[in-house]
Amino acid sequence: MTFSLHRGSSPLLVSMPHVGTDIPPDLRSAYLPRALAVEDTDWHLDLLYDFLPGLGASVIKPRYSRYVIDLNRPPDDAPMYPGASNTELCPTRFFSGDALYQAGCEPTGDERKRRREVYWAPYHAALAAELQRIKAQHGYALLWDAHSICSQLPWLFEGVLPDLNIGTAGGASADASIAAAVVRVCAGRERVSHVLNGRFKGGYITRHYGAPQAGVHAVQLEMCRCLYMREGAPFDYDPAQAALIQPQLQAMMVAALAACAELKRPDPSSRA
Repeated sequence: MTFSLHRGSSPLLVSMPHVGTDIPPDLRSAYLPRALAVEDTDWHLDLLYDFLPGLGASVIKPRYSRYVIDLNRPPDDAPMYPGASNTELCPTRFFSGDALYQAGCEPTGDERKRRREVYWAPYHAALAAELQRIKAQHGYALLWDAHSICSQLPWLFEGVLPDLNIGTAGGASADASIAAAVVRVCAGRERVSHVLNGRFKGGYITRHYGAPQAGVHAVQLEMCRCLYMREGAPFDYDPAQAALIQPQLQAMMVAALAACAELKRPDPSSRA
C-alpha cells in the first residue's frame, strides 16, 4: 500500500502528504547518497498531531518520500509559485537547491508518468473519496493540509519564515470566517509568530480540493520545524518543545471546525 487512511467520525480530514520516508529499492541507486536521508521530510507530524483521535479526525498519510513524488503538486507539474523557486512533481533538487540525483539519472517523462500513476493517483483518489464521504455524512468537510519546514531556506525564500504559515489560497479555498477563526487563536499567542497567505498560500491539495461554495473548506498549515524538533540532522523530535505548541495547534483546528459548523447552521431570519 502506498498510503494509509484512518477514517474518523468528525468533519475533519487531515492530510500529511510529505511525512513519507521510504524510497523504493529499485530507485535508490539513481539518487545521490545524501538523498537517502530524506532531509526535506515533514518530520514527526504524526507525533505532533497525536491529539487528532480526540477530534475524531480522518488522517491520510503516504508511505513514500516526496523525493519519489510530491503529492502536493499538480499532475501537470505546473509551478505552484510562479517567479519563485519551485520543486517539481518528481523533485530533482533538495530544498537547498542542490541536485537530488546522480548525473543523468533524473526521472524521464515515462518514469514521471509511472510514478504519477503508482503513487500520486491512489493518494488523491482516496483523499477525494474521503472528503466526499465526510461531506455526505456531515453536510460539510474541513481539509487540513499539515506541513513543516526549516525556518530558513534561502533557495526557497528570503529571511526567516513566521512560525505558523496559514494558507487558504488567498481566500479561495476556505470561507473567510474560517481563516479569521484560526488567526484569532494565533493572535493570542505572542510567543509564536504567524501569517495568513504569506509565502506559502497552499499547494495543490489546498487549491484543488477547497470549494467553499460546495461546503468543502481547505486550510494549509506550513509550520517551522524549530517549534517541535531539531531542524537539522538527525532531525530529533523534541517532546518538551512540541508540548508548548500542541495546544495551539489543537485550538486552531477546533476553531476552524466551529467556524465550519457555524456556516452550516440555518439562518433564523430565513425561516418563514
